[in-house]
Amino acid sequence: MTKSKQPGPEQLRQILERADCLASASKVSETLDRMAGQIQEDYAGRIPVLVGVMVGGVMPLAWLAQRLEMPVQLDYLHATRYRSGTRGGELHWLARPRENLNDRDVIIVDDILDEGVTLAAVKDALLREGPRSIRIAVLVNKMHDRKVAGLVADYIGLEVPDRYVFGCGMDYQEYFRQLPAIYALVED
Repeated sequence: MTKSKQPGPEQLRQILERADCLASASKVSETLDRMAGQIQEDYAGRIPVLVGVMVGGVMPLAWLAQRLEMPVQLDYLHATRYRSGTRGGELHWLARPRENLNDRDVIIVDDILDEGVTLAAVKDALLREGPRSIRIAVLVNKMHDRKVAGLVADYIGLEVPDRYVFGCGMDYQEYFRQLPAIYALVED
């Protein structure tokens, strides 16, 4: 299997310069504050386990956890369908949570709810571990009608149009996940 050529710094700079900013860093920060407030209200007196879906969920997980002024445990899992591409394929499990989730309140944290195939599979897998409750928190909900039937996020930060988005955990060919704002590729 031949790997495609990686984009160079100049090509990546041009992609970012041409991209549309859908949510500024300050808008993302305000959104995370709101999500954290909702979680604190819902889990008052309880200790939830926040399970980040790697790799995209690492930034939203960290940013959200920093805002929670309550005891939480952090964990992760790694399940992917994208493998550096733009279209999903078969689900690949790379790591499962380390914490015992039986009789625990679990919040799955991810960067985006697009079609939801990965999140649905993750939720089903974690439900088999016997949590007391399980909810989904996503920084971004992509607006379209191709979502897995019945899958909804309990905590949604921002809604974006049906475009290729990156930043805040989401990537462009594995680049730009660290950006504090959300961008969309320019539509040709």
